[in-house]
Amino acid sequence: MDKLKLEDSEWRSKLTPEQYRILRQAETETPFTGELLKVKEEGEFRCAGCGAPLFETRTKFDSGCGWPSFTAPTGEEAIEERVDRSHGMTRTEVRCARCEGHLGHVFPDGPGPRGLRYCINSAALTFGGKNEGQAEQ
Repeated sequence: MDKLKLEDSEWRSKLTPEQYRILRQAETETPFTGELLKVKEEGEFRCAGCGAPLFETRTKFDSGCGWPSFTAPTGEEAIEERVDRSHGMTRTEVRCARCEGHLGHVFPDGPGPRGLRYCINSAALTFGGKNEGQAEQ
């Protein structure tokens, strides 16, 4: 996958202030406020920064944590994981592999065979239903 590298000014003009704060500054949206939290329609969740496919509705579940949760990304090449030691704890941060935008975190307390919960900020994603066209690439 080709990396997407933009200058800070380009990211600021491309993203909403909330998307910029989350994707480029690794902040978090308030729980239970994200527009994609309750989406159940069949479709694909893409990076709001670059349009890369990240998650599918078939892997989405209601974890009760306040952010969209998934059991797996579309493929291992879709995301990158990094150690995050912010806020006095150690977690695994999840970033878009294409643009390196902060998406959220992954925890080992999910359902399914892998037992993972990808806890992702709604503002870091766009959603396209099954019959909609492809997002920007």
